[in-house]
Amino acid sequence: MFDPVINSLPAFAGFFVTAIVLLLVFLAIYIRVTPYNELTLIRQGNEAAAVSLGGAVIGFALPIAVAVAVSHNLYAMIGWGLVASIVQLLTFIAARLAMPRLNESIPQGKLASGIFLASLAIGVGILNAGCIV
Repeated sequence: MFDPVINSLPAFAGFFVTAIVLLLVFLAIYIRVTPYNELTLIRQGNEAAAVSLGGAVIGFALPIAVAVAVSHNLYAMIGWGLVASIVQLLTFIAARLAMPRLNESIPQGKLASGIFLASLAIGVGILNAGCIV
C-alpha cells in the first residue's frame, strides 16, 4: 500500500530540497534588492513588511510548484525558479513605479502598502504559474 510513496521519496526529497534552496536564494536576492530589510522590519513587528514579503514568497512558490507538477524535471524547475525570481523582482520594481512612496510606506508599517504589494506579487505569481506549459 505504501510502496509507491516509499519508492517516490528520493524524487520527493530532491525536488523539495531544491525548491527550498531556490526559495532561500530568492529571499536573499529579494531582500537585497528592496531598499529596506524585510527581516529586520518583521523582527521589529512591522506587519506591512511581513505581508509584503509573504506575498513575494507565495508569488515565487506558485510557479515552482506548477513547474514540478507539469514537468517532473529538476532542471526545468530550476529554470522556472530563475524566471519566477526575475518576474517577482520586476513586479516589485513595477509596484515602486506605481506607488513612488512604497519605499517609505513599508518601513513605516503602512499595512495598505504591504497588502497592495503582496496582492500584486501573488497575482503575478498566479499568472506566471499559469503560463508554465
